[in-house]
Amino acid sequence: MRRNSGLLELRSPSTVPISLKKAVKMADVFDEGNDSTVSIQEYLKDVEEQELEADLVLGGDEGKECTYTKGYMKRQAIFSCLTCTPDGNAGICTACSLSCHDGHEILELWTKRNFRCDCGNSKFGEFYCKLSSNKDLVNIENSYNHNFRGAYCTCGRPYPDPDAEEQEEMIQCCICEDWFHEAHLGLESSDEIPRDEDGEPIYEDLICRDCSTACSFLMLYPQHIWAAARRHDAAANAKDKGVLDELLSGCGSSHKLENNNVSSDPSEFNDSTGENSSLNYHTQDSSLRVTCLLRVDLAVDPPVLEKNKPMFLAKNWRTILCRCERCLNFFARNRIGFLLEKDDSIAEYEEMAKQKREEKLQQQEGVELSLLNKLGHVEKMEILNGIADMKNEIHSFLESFDSSRPITTADVHQVFENLAKKRRREL
Repeated sequence: MRRNSGLLELRSPSTVPISLKKAVKMADVFDEGNDSTVSIQEYLKDVEEQELEADLVLGGDEGKECTYTKGYMKRQAIFSCLTCTPDGNAGICTACSLSCHDGHEILELWTKRNFRCDCGNSKFGEFYCKLSSNKDLVNIENSYNHNFRGAYCTCGRPYPDPDAEEQEEMIQCCICEDWFHEAHLGLESSDEIPRDEDGEPIYEDLICRDCSTACSFLMLYPQHIWAAARRHDAAANAKDKGVLDELLSGCGSSHKLENNNVSSDPSEFNDSTGENSSLNYHTQDSSLRVTCLLRVDLAVDPPVLEKNKPMFLAKNWRTILCRCERCLNFFARNRIGFLLEKDDSIAEYEEMAKQKREEKLQQQEGVELSLLNKLGHVEKMEILNGIADMKNEIHSFLESFDSSRPITTADVHQVFENLAKKRRREL
């Protein structure tokens, strides 16, 4: 699965977990039986994109240890093994998909929240987890939907759909975590999906039509939490400012506008995405606030939607949510407290994955440098000379190569044959 500007494109469920794609080697691309051709630049770009995509989906998980001992993780990559649990009533972590279910029919489900690895529990019969055998019979807090059986959207179709001429992009609901075709969101037209002038989505999260009922309280918040088409209506902006000021006026003198990093000028907000770090009602001790921003007891008088429609939320919308005691209780009773957690969002999950990736790359560079420093002078010179020879050979090859034609298998073999010949002459 890939995230792109708020839009989630559902990847094809595969029997090969995505992490295995990180192990692709140049020899696989230039295999004798492969008639396709590819340039070195294209190959390197493809490998880098696949590695980054895998890291974003897996959250930097190397897939070496079962995550069961970590409990119900706030978010992790989850897989479904249809070979072991064809009813789709169980989920397994990355490591178990690789070690325990190699060769099985595996579905990649991207990420799930508050989930604990099921591998080897009572749902798997006599099958035991190879990585962590001491597990509870069931994980009572896990939740499952039809995605675990390979079905998606209200139409219940698989992805990819064998009956579809062209595979459609799908969008994930941040509440139920199901995936939906744009045509099945319950909109009168796909034009209602917030996009910029180039047609790119400009929302951070989607709440599907069915889940919108439980989230009707969001209608009480200022318009800036909604992702909408680019607006240039000054009257609309002025209305937003009025609602914002009215909400904040109920917070008491200690929570005035200037003390909450909230801009009093609506023009400072990004009209298309709400991308402004100042859009934040809460001080550092917001969890201790007594006064409700909404000034409504949601448990007693929740707003009612005239018509259930999907909701498209702008960037950083979660930071706006009130955290008074009454609202916290409301979130807990409705089992949506995860919306208040920063690290529940996909954006935060991917940012964590990027940081882990950078740390891993730096660590690898450090290991390589340390290994080189431990070698004697002769070994160092041999390695450095070998690297220099390869660079020179590739450079000479590229200089003489017709750039208008793609590199073939024979070309690559010729480069290494030339290096081998040079090495034999030196011996």
